[in-house]
Amino acid sequence: MVPLSLAHDSAAHDSPEDCLAAHNCARAELGIAPLCWNTTLVKYAKHCTKSLVASCSLEHSVGCPYGANLAQGFGKFSGVDGVKLWVDEKAHYDYQSNTCVGGECWHYTQVIWKNTKEVGCASVRCGEGWNIISCNYYPPGNCVGEKPY
Repeated sequence: MVPLSLAHDSAAHDSPEDCLAAHNCARAELGIAPLCWNTTLVKYAKHCTKSLVASCSLEHSVGCPYGANLAQGFGKFSGVDGVKLWVDEKAHYDYQSNTCVGGECWHYTQVIWKNTKEVGCASVRCGEGWNIISCNYYPPGNCVGEKPY
């Protein structure tokens, strides 16, 4: 069992257990096995978020070996809030055609990707009160042509 720690550089605070539980709740609704917390993924997420501080924009790292989700919000925006945004994309995912309809859904499919086993997240404050949440996933999901479950 890996001890949980959510890397924080921001005022957005929630526990790693809460962030992991938010992921696993979405997975449980579909009968998908829960994720485990991975401190290596936390370190990688922290490294990636630090590079976003200057621009305060959501840009995925080039050549990232992990699946990645980014979210941004104002004030007390936390990891749980980020996961909620991603899971809310479920409304745009059409399983039959494996496409997004009427909006983005690929963050959601990464959260519920059946073959993904581990997650690690970090948050950082940027600009005037904005927070960026980054979660990395191993093995990565969203493989072209494959359904998430």
